[in-house]
Amino acid sequence: MTLTLVGPRLIDAQGRTLILRGVNLGGSSKVPRTPDGATYRRDGFFDHRNVSFVGRPFPLDEADEHFARLRGWGLTVVRLIVTWEAVEHAGPGQYDEAYLDYLTAIVRRAGEHGLTLFVDFHQDVWGRHSGGDGAPGWTYEAVGLDITRFQETGAAIVHATYGDPFPRMIWPTNGWKLAAATMFTLFFGGDDFAPGLTVAGEPVQGYLQRHYLGALRQVAARLQGFAHVLGYDVMNEPMPGFIGNARLHLPASPIPQGERPSPFEMMLLGAGYQRDVELWASGLHPRRIGRRTLNLAGMRAWLPGRECVWRQAGVWDVGADGEPKLLRPHHFSYVRGRRVAFGRDYWRPFVNRAAAALREVHPGALIFVEPEFGAVGPAWGPDDAPAIVYAPHWYDLLTLYLKRYLPGLAADLTRRGLVVGIGNVGRHFAGELRAHVRHGAEQMGAPTLIGEFGIPFDLNGRLAYRTGDLRVAEAAMARSFRVLDDALASGTLWNYTADHSIARGDQWNGEDLSIFSREHGGPEGGRALRAVVRPYGRATAGTPLAMSFDVASRRFRYRFRHDPAVTAPTEIFVPQLQYPDGCIVHVSDGRYELDMAEQVLRYWHSAEREEHELWFMPA
Repeated sequence: MTLTLVGPRLIDAQGRTLILRGVNLGGSSKVPRTPDGATYRRDGFFDHRNVSFVGRPFPLDEADEHFARLRGWGLTVVRLIVTWEAVEHAGPGQYDEAYLDYLTAIVRRAGEHGLTLFVDFHQDVWGRHSGGDGAPGWTYEAVGLDITRFQETGAAIVHATYGDPFPRMIWPTNGWKLAAATMFTLFFGGDDFAPGLTVAGEPVQGYLQRHYLGALRQVAARLQGFAHVLGYDVMNEPMPGFIGNARLHLPASPIPQGERPSPFEMMLLGAGYQRDVELWASGLHPRRIGRRTLNLAGMRAWLPGRECVWRQAGVWDVGADGEPKLLRPHHFSYVRGRRVAFGRDYWRPFVNRAAAALREVHPGALIFVEPEFGAVGPAWGPDDAPAIVYAPHWYDLLTLYLKRYLPGLAADLTRRGLVVGIGNVGRHFAGELRAHVRHGAEQMGAPTLIGEFGIPFDLNGRLAYRTGDLRVAEAAMARSFRVLDDALASGTLWNYTADHSIARGDQWNGEDLSIFSREHGGPEGGRALRAVVRPYGRATAGTPLAMSFDVASRRFRYRFRHDPAVTAPTEIFVPQLQYPDGCIVHVSDGRYELDMAEQVLRYWHSAEREEHELWFMPA
């Protein structure tokens, strides 16, 4: 696909406005395939240098099967998940050539099936050893952290060391715990917040970023010759760590779940001190249920001979009375007398640096910019990298976190409250997504593609697994897609996991969002396909104005304003899954051609009117 950016629109070679729909591939690409790195497995967890991601997202001999399936479902854009660890796990500067060969072959095969893709350099809460994925294990060791002591010191809650049952959706809290928060702070702001810390004689920020960008460049060098590779998402859901925190004595995590220490308490726990910390129960109304004493054994989260980097930086120290004291409560919130903002002062400069590094080896690549989840992207100006796509994430948070579908309830992140009523929820969700699209257009001069959205399938106490009835999941999925339709937004669904299992879902932290499952899926392994495989305006000879699809009646409506300069037809994806016997089509003017073999409706509008409408329903 030839694709260009014109302000807030994605434009094809014929000048048509594109709405892209696709999928993240895949959920288990976060963990090694050899040995099996599913997060519940403890054996070999700390042997992080001797792993391989060859076979993620699936073995090469399965590629034709999976890519043909995605193409048939109309999910023609792939957000391909690649981690830093997959490329550089063996050690600094040691790249896994076998994985890069495999990745190149997978990308080539995707192009042969007519798919377009962009690479997402994925991370969650820094890396596997702090409860997520992304960075190699040696990055923690480079700054002095001991990955074998994170559980005991409260530095992270990790599935492999915590065991089963792993608390539902607790992994995001790791972003504000010692291990991940330290790594993010050093990666983005080490020069400001730990200026004396070096690795092999190099300032820690420069060391970490140099290796990260080196891994990105290795991937880009392999893929730069493929026309169907649009570009690169430079980092999934970047987190600020401690940057900007002016209240080091108060709990840092905005997610009140499980143990909730303050940054100062985390630093002391990591240094070997015992501490009582807040304990919270999650739910529709999270509540503090008491306190818990951590680190009874006095373990340290730092390697032998290494000191807490924040004590070295003067954030805290031990007084003459032998008690630790917080010395610099505003250490992470002010730099040279100026209040810092993570997006403006650290994320934005890094994206520009990454864009320059990638385009040295892949000229013309689009750069996908996403903010920390729940935040908006940075303001973008003429001095920033050109040719960017705004790629925020959007989820129905109550459904995601509670794993319950509540049609008349939604979380309002802005007001920190609940939205009540089915109609109000729909309007609230549509407003959230339209705000993202508006921010991309007005503040970044960029089109918006929702990089992630989706729903868990283990809803309502794993109802679908007990009964085989997927109607609840279909309803939740249809609601999320309806929000995209209302906003006329492009998006890539999270996710498609080739090795999904009933017992372990997507193989990562108990998540279960894959629309594919050999063990649980229907025809061709698909799940909730009545909601997922739906018509949409793929290419419009002008400006899209409105789009809707009713899952129950399978009635689709589309309205647009034509561009007189565009002569190519408007194309609508018409899935055979929804219309096995074809469909009845009505157009406001002009003529159309329905090609069910290609699953496309081509519509040539007339010049008699500026706005045009079409609708269709099952024959």
